[in-house]
Amino acid sequence: MSEAYEIEERRYTYADYREWELKPGERYELIYGEPYVMAAPNSRHQEILMELSTQFHTFLRGKPCRVYPAPFDVRLYYKEDESDDTVVQPDISILCDKDKRGEEGCHGAPDLVVEIISPSNTATEMQQKFKLYQKAGVREYWVVDPENKTLTVHLFQEDTIVGRIYGRSGTVRVSILPGFEITLDEVFA
Repeated sequence: MSEAYEIEERRYTYADYREWELKPGERYELIYGEPYVMAAPNSRHQEILMELSTQFHTFLRGKPCRVYPAPFDVRLYYKEDESDDTVVQPDISILCDKDKRGEEGCHGAPDLVVEIISPSNTATEMQQKFKLYQKAGVREYWVVDPENKTLTVHLFQEDTIVGRIYGRSGTVRVSILPGFEITLDEVFA
């Protein structure tokens, strides 16, 4: 991002975000108009990302839902004129509504979002994203903790939130994809 973006304090839109001249490997998220730099993930993070993406992709082959691993822009409050001010890059996004699939990313809330905790993630950031995804209409939100080898699943159902923590082994049923379970032994191998 150029120095002008780093110095100037203001609210940005998706139109601004698209104009930023980033260095190779540099990534940002935009949450309610405020830019957040994203650190490069470590190797363990990427191994988990690949295993989860593979399991989702294999199950979804030939079905209407699609899996999109990061980097993939998710414009949670999509506006055609690009005035929306929130663009995130979840580690994994599952989209079942083909109308939300844009050439440059997702137009609206994915059905399922997976975030993998990295040393650079803060508790504040994870709480902020929890609220953001719930408000935007994500139906299922997963948080993977590689260090503790746990997976926390949050189901956002109208006015209630159902949460469950899974350990390093066994299977996890994917609520939005009937008949599909993730094998945790392979995720945390």
